[in-house]
Amino acid sequence: MKKLYKFLLNALPRPWLIRLSYVFKFFAPWIYRGNKVECPVCNRTFSKFLSYGSAVAHRENVLCPYDLTLERHRLMWLYLRDYSSFFTAASLNVLHMAPEQCFLPIFKKQANLNYLTADIESPIADMHFDLHQIPLEDNRFDVVFCNHVMEHVNDPRQCMRELFRVMKPGGWAIMQVPQDMNRETTYEDPTIVSPEDREKHYWQKDHVRLFGKDYPDYLRDAGFEVETFWLKNHIDAKIFERFRISSDEVLYIAKKGV
Repeated sequence: MKKLYKFLLNALPRPWLIRLSYVFKFFAPWIYRGNKVECPVCNRTFSKFLSYGSAVAHRENVLCPYDLTLERHRLMWLYLRDYSSFFTAASLNVLHMAPEQCFLPIFKKQANLNYLTADIESPIADMHFDLHQIPLEDNRFDVVFCNHVMEHVNDPRQCMRELFRVMKPGGWAIMQVPQDMNRETTYEDPTIVSPEDREKHYWQKDHVRLFGKDYPDYLRDAGFEVETFWLKNHIDAKIFERFRISSDEVLYIAKKGV
């Protein structure tokens, strides 16, 4: 069963994985029932989480069997819930690129959000377009989410400039990416084209770069002011372990000046 799970995880196209996950979530929580780990998004406990990732970057005990959150989703959720005004602001216009399934139903129900989702191909998105040229007007959104997208696109700087353009002055964004903190600069080589080589060098078959410590500079070059948020400065290490969040992952809050 574990081998089949890993095969499907790495072999199926993303739209098919999204569809299949809606079936999987009905029986997986029963298989993994217990109280050793907890997901703060769905507020359920389990004996353990599922494994996730490519052969090069596979991680054990990280994927919630019910709402399919990963470490980065739970980190972002805790920031939004406890350290931002996302749930309490009177009214927010929100653009959510490549919307995560764990957040989609929750955000759609929030009365304070005017919530728009978009993706180049996802079956659960409201709109479909290429991020390099967003077909939306300037200064529209208070909040933008665009997670684990910039490692896939041809020109991340152009995509970031587009997101900056559609954000209102005073708005903010979260744009998480896989980041190798052992690298000072982002690793990108146009001669690396095969899926196998991309997985070896960039951690996943459909990635075209691996960001390093210089990732915030990409955001600044697009016009953003960047604030770093380390959750480990705010909560106990035991909570990190129970929620299965990496204490080494940082959130960059990208802001558009007034």
